[in-house]
Amino acid sequence: MTTESSPEFPVETIRSLLFEQFAVIDDLLADLDTDSWFTPSTLPGWTVKDIVAHLIGTESLLAGEQTPHVDIDVHALGHVHNEIGALNERWVESLRGTPGADVLDRYRRIVARRRDQLATMTQEWFDAPAQTPVGPATYGRFMRIRVFDCWMHELDLRDALGLPGDEGGARAELAITEVVGSLAYVVGKLGKAPDGARISVELTGPLTRTLHVEVHGRAALVPELSGEATSTIALDSGLFARLAGGRVRAFDHLDEITLGGDTTVGRRIVDNLAFTI
Repeated sequence: MTTESSPEFPVETIRSLLFEQFAVIDDLLADLDTDSWFTPSTLPGWTVKDIVAHLIGTESLLAGEQTPHVDIDVHALGHVHNEIGALNERWVESLRGTPGADVLDRYRRIVARRRDQLATMTQEWFDAPAQTPVGPATYGRFMRIRVFDCWMHELDLRDALGLPGDEGGARAELAITEVVGSLAYVVGKLGKAPDGARISVELTGPLTRTLHVEVHGRAALVPELSGEATSTIALDSGLFARLAGGRVRAFDHLDEITLGGDTTVGRRIVDNLAFTI
């Protein structure tokens, strides 16, 4: 007797959490006054309104809309470093002169459209090949990345507006999967952990877990270490997410990070946790 294995990117789970994430962001924005839309965020060059414009842009592209033409050279902006950044900036620039209330209306309209599209998608659709921000994968992987991206921007909005909230739960658990999946790359490529290194990263807070990476020629995430850790890193999961997203620097939060073992390697890893584009 054979049993079907569960899909890696289950349509019902990811779709439900993405819809929930859309709604949480809407709730954060619903009562903003005019000035609050212009609050600077930790993302260089972007305000609260610009973050929402970016979300509108990505969902609009997924809905089949064309990227708008803008009159400025977005590549000349100091915070634009690559073509994806330039693409994002065209959407942001196209809505920069639009009042916040109208941007919120635009967000609601594109979210409603995307909900309608996603509601009809099957598991076969989610399993189909697709181009994603991390290269060729599946449409389901892209939608998991959408949960991660929207969740990160929820944190950006909360941090900018001073509106703390629960950073745990199912949406956060799904989103952090994208961060965890990058950890071996961060440890080996960016953190330059030497061959034979055994790294343990202990997260406290709402997303408590211990992550293990070993380096044998190349770094790999492992369920357990084969021996005693050569470097240990302990920090809150919220700080971990913000470091991974490039929102803050480890240098400014060293009193919130505990390093053990080979602290030189540990420090190099936390200094290079950022993996987002």
